[in-house]
Amino acid sequence: MQMKHGQEGRGEKCHPMWEDRKDGGRKNCYRNNAEGGCAVCKGANVCHGRHLVKSEKGDCIEMDWIGETSGTLEKEEKKILSFRSKFSDLLSGKKKRSQAAETQRDIIANNQQYNNRFNYANNFIKTSKYTLLTFIPLNLFEQFQRAANFYFLCLLILQLIPEISSLTPFTTAVPLIGVLTLTAIKYAYDDVSRHRTDKTVNNRKSQVLRKGYLVEEKWHRVQVGDVIRMENNSFIAADILLLSSHNPNGLCYIETAELDGETNLKVKQCLDSTNALGEDEKSLSQFNGHIVCEPPNNNLSKFEGTLTYNNHKYSLDNEKVILRGAILRNTPWCYGVVLYAGKDTKLMQNSGKTKFKRTSIDKLLNFIILGIVIFLLCMCLFCTVACGIWESMIGYYFQSYHPWDTVVPVEPVAGATVISLLVFFSYAIVLNTVVPISLYVSVEVIRLFLSKLIDWDKEMYDVTSNTAAKARTTTLNEELGQIQYIFSDKTGTLTQNIMTFNKCSINGRSYGDVIDDTTGEPVELDEHSRKVDFSFNHFYEPTFDFYDQTLLNEVKAGNPDTHMFYRLLALCHTVMPEYGPDDALEYQAQSPDENALVSAARNFGFVFTERTSRTITIQALGMNEVYELLCILDFNNVRKRMSVIVKYEGKIRLYCKGADNVVFERLRPNQEEIRTRTQEHLDKFASEGLRTLCLGVKDLTQQQFDDWKTEHHKAALAMENRDDKLDAVYNIIEKDLTLLGATAIEDKLQDGVAQTIANLQMAGIKLWVLTGDKQETAINIGYSCNLLSDDMWEEPYIVDGHTYEEVMKQLIAHRRSIDNHINVGKTPRNSMRTFSEGSLAETLGDQQGGFALVINGHSLVHALTPDMELAFLGVAEHCTSVICCRVTPLQKALVVELVKKYKEAVSLAIGDGANDVSMIKAADIGVGISGQEGMQAVLASDYSIAQFRYLERLLLVHGRWSYYRMCKFLRYFFYKNFAFTLCHFWYAFFCGFSAQTLLEAGFIAVYNLFYTSLPVLAMAYFDQDVKPFYAHKYPNLYHPGHKSLFFNYRQFTISALQGFVTSMVLFMIPMGAYHDKTDDYGLVLADHYLFGSVVATILVIVVTAQVALDTSYWTVWNHITIWGSLVFYFILTFFYNYVFKGQHIGSLATAMADTTFWFTTLLTTVVLLLPVVAWRFYKVDVHPTLTDKAKLVQRNARIRHKGESGLPRPFSGRRSRRSVRSGYAFAHSEGFGRLITSGRIM
Repeated sequence: MQMKHGQEGRGEKCHPMWEDRKDGGRKNCYRNNAEGGCAVCKGANVCHGRHLVKSEKGDCIEMDWIGETSGTLEKEEKKILSFRSKFSDLLSGKKKRSQAAETQRDIIANNQQYNNRFNYANNFIKTSKYTLLTFIPLNLFEQFQRAANFYFLCLLILQLIPEISSLTPFTTAVPLIGVLTLTAIKYAYDDVSRHRTDKTVNNRKSQVLRKGYLVEEKWHRVQVGDVIRMENNSFIAADILLLSSHNPNGLCYIETAELDGETNLKVKQCLDSTNALGEDEKSLSQFNGHIVCEPPNNNLSKFEGTLTYNNHKYSLDNEKVILRGAILRNTPWCYGVVLYAGKDTKLMQNSGKTKFKRTSIDKLLNFIILGIVIFLLCMCLFCTVACGIWESMIGYYFQSYHPWDTVVPVEPVAGATVISLLVFFSYAIVLNTVVPISLYVSVEVIRLFLSKLIDWDKEMYDVTSNTAAKARTTTLNEELGQIQYIFSDKTGTLTQNIMTFNKCSINGRSYGDVIDDTTGEPVELDEHSRKVDFSFNHFYEPTFDFYDQTLLNEVKAGNPDTHMFYRLLALCHTVMPEYGPDDALEYQAQSPDENALVSAARNFGFVFTERTSRTITIQALGMNEVYELLCILDFNNVRKRMSVIVKYEGKIRLYCKGADNVVFERLRPNQEEIRTRTQEHLDKFASEGLRTLCLGVKDLTQQQFDDWKTEHHKAALAMENRDDKLDAVYNIIEKDLTLLGATAIEDKLQDGVAQTIANLQMAGIKLWVLTGDKQETAINIGYSCNLLSDDMWEEPYIVDGHTYEEVMKQLIAHRRSIDNHINVGKTPRNSMRTFSEGSLAETLGDQQGGFALVINGHSLVHALTPDMELAFLGVAEHCTSVICCRVTPLQKALVVELVKKYKEAVSLAIGDGANDVSMIKAADIGVGISGQEGMQAVLASDYSIAQFRYLERLLLVHGRWSYYRMCKFLRYFFYKNFAFTLCHFWYAFFCGFSAQTLLEAGFIAVYNLFYTSLPVLAMAYFDQDVKPFYAHKYPNLYHPGHKSLFFNYRQFTISALQGFVTSMVLFMIPMGAYHDKTDDYGLVLADHYLFGSVVATILVIVVTAQVALDTSYWTVWNHITIWGSLVFYFILTFFYNYVFKGQHIGSLATAMADTTFWFTTLLTTVVLLLPVVAWRFYKVDVHPTLTDKAKLVQRNARIRHKGESGLPRPFSGRRSRRSVRSGYAFAHSEGFGRLITSGRIM
């Protein structure tokens, strides 16, 4: 059929030409130029970058079918679409569209054929790694990438060659298979958990429009371009553009705890043109809006795009988009079109790339194992050379007793050379246990058990949320004992995101403290303190706690100042009231600060009950008052205040609340007395970490308001510099205020946060808070949680420059200030706590001095550039506390990466929202808060806890113990293996370097598996140098982990040398005792089998006695494993030799029947262990470590105060005031005022 095309040629109007089909369908043809863009509009406007082409004959290849079509036409359409896709791919040279190359997203709603050509990701989520078919080959491939596993595989292959192996393959195969199996089981268990999580998420139900009908679909079947229905309290399946809502003005409320950890509701609003679609399924299914927007990214706070619908083009921003992971609240239903699905959603984009994390000990072990392998090769090379010399000088003439193999040449030199080369591999097999494969088995088992100790710890179980601590990985436990930097989120991690009205100042009088009548001092409040009874008020909230009865008495007595104070709180806000099914009044506030202030007014009898676009209704002590709302002067970060102008009973009044410095400079004259008293109260509130606002009021005449309203109207309609002009107009009316007082709100911290931070800082850990909150809020929380202190040497350094030059200038100035302090000798140091007996009940003060840095997100953009990152880190590394404000999720990860890049330090990141996931994955250890907030951070974390305060026990107790136990295990393990393996080396001098083994093959195979494994495992499971109480009481005990004092190259060398000496003594003393020894009948007693049995027995006794010396904390399991291992050795040896007819049958029994054996055993044990005991006594007595001192304190406390238990160090949040600072902080955003006055939010 002949086609009609649109006009061709640039500059002309680009419109599709329609042609009616005989079957009632319509055909749409777009013409394109040779470059692949629209010949008229260059790919813009109507075409929207479809990148269509024409054939060589000029016929249009692109055809979209619109309207009802038959099955034949659908098949024809599919052919055309397929041809179009293939043709485009041929032109572009690609077989498949690359997601990484996506520069913009192009979507037509309800048109899957159009959307499918871009190969957008579907909504299927896959975090698992294996399938049933790929598990075995892929897991084995991964495991053999570990150098140790590959090394033992090569050894196993060598042992299969009879000419060079003096040991059966059994000695290597059993441990290797055991390691591979245990590791595979662990990986399979972890992956099964991921499969279950994926299945749960992918099978959630969603309502999707399909062919004009609303059907229930699983989440993984949702596709880009689908229109879906969401209902109240349901999770959002994908990132969607809001189309319509139950609210006539197109508003809906969402909770984003899963994304950012914040529980306060946020408002989203759709376009009027799409909101008209309502919930009409037919209209929604015919919606064919064309959306062009940004490609997938991880920015949660920004979205840009356009919607073309009904020949109109609309701008799209973040207020019109609802992200996957959010929950719809207080909105019966809404509809939206899917923009991003699956891995393209912002939730998944913020998940970051999962990195393989290894501990510092793992990295150290790799170098140590490499060194051991080199040492092994050197021993083999030495034995090879010695064998060649021995064979050429002695062995050649000994062939009548021990002939050479047939493969060996008969010439002396050539034969000796071949034999020595074969011996090289033989000794590589014999001495391979110096690189023990059982080490990796033991390490994995120990880590698994230590992880379970975290899971089972009742002290980290949160009763409120019924949540226990969880080790989600088993490979990083000892790293918890070496943390030097903690990167923490604020909201939901340090704070509960709950604001409470705590104190206030009204007309120069402070309220909120309960004063002791006898002393006149404020009383410390606790759960037993008497609360004010608000039950007289029908609208009171049972959860509202206030303790100062005098304020309520003033309200009831009709004090006009208190009435004016609470009227302001009930009127000056943007809160929306809602009534539940039982007429319960609830407030929907944009910020928890606003909610706290309006709730305070409500409980004191001034209840905000209703709002329209032109009125505000309150109930003042039972009387309804309807105020005409004339104007809202909205809040923003520059103004730091908000005001409302209302009219009641003919009087016009302006109510204002804002930062103290902003309100004070706008007060009318002659208020010095009340201003001074209020400032004193503000200083006191700020010193207690409370968030403060000042309140002011101003009466206006009708003429004043009318004149101002005229100027306001002009500024609101200005086309240029509108915001600046509005601010200027606001300044005209917001002056000559009468000061009413101030409010003090507590941003409730998580329980125990302040003491936890204080103890972590005493442990030498630096804490960085990375938050999306603004600067004032973050600083306020810093003081309240003891992260910042007034005892610091300088006020917190502020970096808030907007340009590169400003930021660099500020960093240089701060670095000079730090250098000046260091040059005069005030170097930062941690306060030390004495360990003398007299200090058992005493505690030292909090950490003194130090520096703090506060940097804004817009400044961090420049600070993280390659040219400035070292300057930024040069300031930050000298600060005990760093606060980064207004940071994006990506910036959080970049800050962590920066510290990891330049500082050889172990980092930990802790958070509770999806915006913390990238930071958690970037850090060496990630901890997720698994309380009432979202679970995205937990799913990405290595460890999860319910409250921030449990981090102290996780690090100072479990982390320190794990590091201490693992290091102790490694030191002992290398000692016992060097002692065991090198016996063969010494024996080589007496067997002609023939690679004959001193010890029986069965003993070699099970030495690490049965005879010596359980005692050291018990020590690694249960050993502790100090009890948990003292680990909390003396945080300085955590310091050795920072310097890797318990296990390093020096400690390894000491253990290896001890093993070297032990092996030599183990071999030489029995050799001296049994060399040429005869029995009572003159027969030679010491044959090879008997001598090997004696050495093996003494070896087991000595290394078992050594582990008993190393054990600091004895449990029943230590006794069973240590003494049981000795008994088990003798039982198994006799059982094997007599039942299975082993080669050494009767050898040990013969040796034990002679007193020489017992004397040799005792002498060897004493010679080896007595110097160790003497040296340890000397070290503890003359050069005690912090741990030794703590042990002494613990021992003395047990002796002197048996039955008593001390209390942990009490924490005091009081600080001496060295300077005056503002306590202003208000978590509010601009824009709600316009919504209210426009009537859209009603």
